[in-house]
Amino acid sequence: MTNNLRSDYNKLLAKTKDLYVLESAESIIHWDMETMMPPKAVELRSQQLALLSRIEHQMSTDPEIGKLLKQATTNPDYDNLNQIEKRNLHLIKKNYDAQTALPEKLVEETAKQQAITVNVWKKAKKAKDFSLLKPDLEKLFDLTKQTAEILMKVKQTATPYDALIDLYEPKMTAATITTVFGKLQQGLATLLPKILQTPRQANQNLPRQTILLEKQREISKALAETVGYDVTSPNAAGRIDETEHPFTTGSYDDVRITTHYYPDDFANSIFSVMHESGHALYDQNLNQEWKYQPIGTNCSMGIHESQSRFMENIIGRSREFWVSFLPKLKKITTPNLDTLELEPFVNAINTVKPSKIRIEADEVTYNLHIIIRFQIEQDLFADKIKINELPEVWNQKYQDQLGLKIEDTAEGAMQDTHWASGYFGYFPTYALGNIYSGQILAKIQQDIPDWRTQLAQGNLQNITSWLIRNIQSQGNLYDPADLIKNAVGKELDSEDYLRYLGEKYSVLYGF
Repeated sequence: MTNNLRSDYNKLLAKTKDLYVLESAESIIHWDMETMMPPKAVELRSQQLALLSRIEHQMSTDPEIGKLLKQATTNPDYDNLNQIEKRNLHLIKKNYDAQTALPEKLVEETAKQQAITVNVWKKAKKAKDFSLLKPDLEKLFDLTKQTAEILMKVKQTATPYDALIDLYEPKMTAATITTVFGKLQQGLATLLPKILQTPRQANQNLPRQTILLEKQREISKALAETVGYDVTSPNAAGRIDETEHPFTTGSYDDVRITTHYYPDDFANSIFSVMHESGHALYDQNLNQEWKYQPIGTNCSMGIHESQSRFMENIIGRSREFWVSFLPKLKKITTPNLDTLELEPFVNAINTVKPSKIRIEADEVTYNLHIIIRFQIEQDLFADKIKINELPEVWNQKYQDQLGLKIEDTAEGAMQDTHWASGYFGYFPTYALGNIYSGQILAKIQQDIPDWRTQLAQGNLQNITSWLIRNIQSQGNLYDPADLIKNAVGKELDSEDYLRYLGEKYSVLYGF
């Protein structure tokens, strides 16, 4: 690399670092908004986030970035750059092209409206009244649609919705998702009736025993320690807090998770902590040598979800995990769970029963919740339905695909925070994450044939090392389709995930 090219490249990385630091500060403000912020502060918070978004947009669209990119990519020595350097330049250019296409006023208005709409959503959900949310959600949707139409031209996608999907799952399209989800849905349509019709059904009340919240907090810390997410030592880079809707935020040395505790359903927080710990470990295990660089970020939300669902379901709902962790659980909760036995408990936490709430769904029917949301988003951006029709459309799809009657919008179209946050295009990544996790499991079974025996002994080290080496430490060096192909040797396909579900539940339910 010549001195001029090296100088341009280093200047671009310095600007990227500044953006990364600003975004990390913004994430903490979002975290505070969900955990500690007093109710009256929402107006000030919306102004803070709007200002930060404007500053971030100004930094992202700095003409100097465009100048440096042009000089670097047209330099005669450009082809001599290594893979890492070329990928960094590609990611910087992708962000620059998108940001420069978006008007500053639109970015600022969207950020402000997101903060307002989330706050209104909380009140509307509590009141079970969609009419309270509708005006602000319509404003946010209109702003998001304007953004999507601009980004569609920049990203050269087939539809505005594809441009939004690309924000969360680069190079993925609604057409590809429709094909993959179609195969997944067919497989579930065969598996689900077998599970529901078998006479071997678990005692669903076992995980719903009353446990004091203080004891549940102890369980959360023990789970985090078991999977390697440090929240207690002097060098801890994580913490666990409480919110209405669990989430993870941060990266590297400051990654925070939240959960929600229910006095009469202790298992709920167990699996939200396992899920969010999977996210947190991904963010903490990014390659430290790439810190502050574009490649030092996560690959996609689908890949992110593969890590959380792997930890929550493939590890956390396995019989082997509870061979080692159940004694710890009983010790913390004594005498409440002293008589709890392994097999009935494992069967209970793997109960399959269609439910109205996505975050409470079992791992089989969960995918149908995502497919429904994906279908609704497609129709919204294709102008086939309007925001005010969401409750009616939602209720009909839940009746048709899950056989459930939705009683109110708090358990229906308002149950998730995503649309109120403006995260249209995000939902498909959840089911994609499940599919990726099945492909990852199939490869781990080849590479670590005795992984289940190790897990039963409380040893997750080889499993987590595989995930770090093949997924987490790879950061954003590849687009998700290429990362998965490199890691497991296959293209995106739901076959491995469906096989995992079939094998697991045929044993649990005896069919």
